[in-house]
Amino acid sequence: MKIHFLTTLFLIVCTCAIAQSEDDQIRVTINQYLEGTSYNKPEIIKKAFYKEANLFLTHKEKALWIVPIAEYVSWFEKKEKGKFNGRIGNILSIDQENDIAMAKAEIIAKDKDVRYIDIFLLKKIEGEWKIISKAATKMN
Repeated sequence: MKIHFLTTLFLIVCTCAIAQSEDDQIRVTINQYLEGTSYNKPEIIKKAFYKEANLFLTHKEKALWIVPIAEYVSWFEKKEKGKFNGRIGNILSIDQENDIAMAKAEIIAKDKDVRYIDIFLLKKIEGEWKIISKAATKMN
């Protein structure tokens, strides 16, 4: 009985540790996006995304604005690299199952008095979590 209890406890602890590890890896990927977009670091942004990812963004003249990741990254290549641009990001939630995950983040652009909510779809590809899609909506 005691051995059965210890074995069960061990399995629960291992499962929690693995789940935490996956959660941490997803956070690393989302934080790469947040840092890259806040400090104009295009290489870090690229690292967070799958190379063929699309972003589904808000646009005042379009119902749906689809931007390939290469185009999105180019916006940050035109700015002073490493300089804080006023974007503050915060991960709000992560939901992970096996090799897929969804994450939600809040982006605040204080200088523009704007708040965005980003929803990310991620997939674990060749051992690394990559953002395969991102949708954003403007809150203000």
